[in-house]
This record gives sequence, C-alpha cells and structure tokens, in this order.
Amino acid sequence: MITVHHLNNSRSQRILWLLEELGVPYEIMKYERDAITNLAPPELLQVHPLGKSPVVVMDGRTMIESGAIIDAIIRHHGNGRLCPAPDGADYDAYQMWLHYAEGSAMLPLMLQLYTSRLGEAAAPLKPRIDSELANHLGFVEGALAGQDWLVGNALSGADIQMSFVGEIAGVFGQRARYPAIDAWVKRFQAREAYRKALEKGGAYSFA
Repeated sequence: MITVHHLNNSRSQRILWLLEELGVPYEIMKYERDAITNLAPPELLQVHPLGKSPVVVMDGRTMIESGAIIDAIIRHHGNGRLCPAPDGADYDAYQMWLHYAEGSAMLPLMLQLYTSRLGEAAAPLKPRIDSELANHLGFVEGALAGQDWLVGNALSGADIQMSFVGEIAGVFGQRARYPAIDAWVKRFQAREAYRKALEKGGAYSFA
C-alpha cells in the first residue's frame, strides 16, 4: 500500500491525481495548513525532517520531491503507462519536464507569490520577475502549441508534474495570455481521475 502524506493546497494533490490515473490503491494522511501562517503543521516533521508535502511511503521507503515520487510510482506501479518507453525518442523530453517543473519553472512563480505580499518594497524586483515569468510560460506555451499534451501527444507523468505550474500561473491571472497553457489546464482538470483526486484530497484553491 502507498501512503501519501497530503497537505491541503499543495503539490501533493498531483500525486493523488497520478495514483487515480493509474488505479493504484493508496491511503491518505491529511494535514492542514496553519490558518494564520499558511505553513505546514509541525506533525509533518514527524514524517520527514523537512516537514514538507508531498511525502510518500512506498514499499517501506519514505520519499520526498514530486518529480522523484512521480517517476518512482510510474516505474514501479505503472506497467508501462504514463511514460514513454525508455529507449524511445520521447523519453529524454519526458525526463526534462519532470526536472524542469521544480528546477526552473516554479522559481519565478514562487518569487511572484512571495513578493506580492511586500507591496512597494518589491518594486525593484518586479521587472526581473515579470521577465522570467514571460520567458518560462512562453517556453511552455510553445511546447504545447498544436498538441494536447507535453510529450508524444499523450498524457504522461510530465503533464502531471507540470500541472502545478499551469495552475499557479492561473492564480496570478497569467493563463489568459497563453491560450495553449490555458486549454491544457482545462483539459487535465476535466479528467475523471483528476476530479476523483480532488474529492479525496479535499479543498484545493488552485483547481
């Protein structure tokens, strides 16, 4: 049995979606953010010393990092689904998206989130953040132009890992500028497995 330590309004929602797509049995341990600080509760520190989510316990191993978790679940439980063949032409692109989501794409979005709370104090940083947002969202927009999914025009773990990027972009009103990203987000949010994961995961402000 896979156990997902799931924090509301967090990246762990995409792990639930992945498991629903694969039809893999799992259990959820739910945690709620602090109503004042919006931080994860200290109980998560008992699961992993970083106190972050997602944390997954699978086959007796405790794992963090969404990209690594998605990769491991698909390799061990996917039976060839949601991943290009390792010797195929699309596999390197698939791996790139798994790493790119958190390694590059989320940085300007998180900077936007944090600096938006600073008011005028953030003004010197705004031009650079805006430039980086346009750079990265433009890259994703180009990758999705003319196709439904990021790799091989079939849903894969790459779309699930990148989904948080598309959803957070919508929080800042960015998606209207990028029609391919907007259509992609609406496409995956309409999937039955995605909706089932929302029902099980609870409140999620980014849907």
